[in-house]
Amino acid sequence: MVFLSIVNYVRARGPDEIWRKRRIFKLAAHYIGRRRNCYSVAVRNVHRALVYATKARKLKKEDMKELWDTRITSACEQHNITRFSLKEGLERANIALDRKSLSDLACWEPRTFECLAAVAKQKLELDGFVDGVDKKHPTGVNLNLKDVMLDAWLKERKN
Repeated sequence: MVFLSIVNYVRARGPDEIWRKRRIFKLAAHYIGRRRNCYSVAVRNVHRALVYATKARKLKKEDMKELWDTRITSACEQHNITRFSLKEGLERANIALDRKSLSDLACWEPRTFECLAAVAKQKLELDGFVDGVDKKHPTGVNLNLKDVMLDAWLKERKN
């Protein structure tokens, strides 16, 4: 478009408006009715949806942390150790595993988690650590490091 005077140039909104509206309409493509076709309605609904999406990303992280903690706690109860004791024992044994890794082990590799719990318990006994933080008394099987070692498992498999 060629403008011979500055007045006509100022009044023309140009291609910027087309692309701005197109971006909003693209985000509103799955809506129904005027929410999809009318720009003034679509822009409100798209902005609201983007706000919800931003909040949901933070909530998803919190939900995952809660799920991982629940899995770790329930696996610890099976092996008669509290979650705090497990974390403290692994930390003292220089085993650095985060929540997600521990929960995956608890779900998909229970034998490995059992060995980690036994190592943590053994390390706490060697250090003379008394768990005074968690007042819960876990109900589960008492672990002994010798019971979950590879040699004992191999002997069991041969018999």
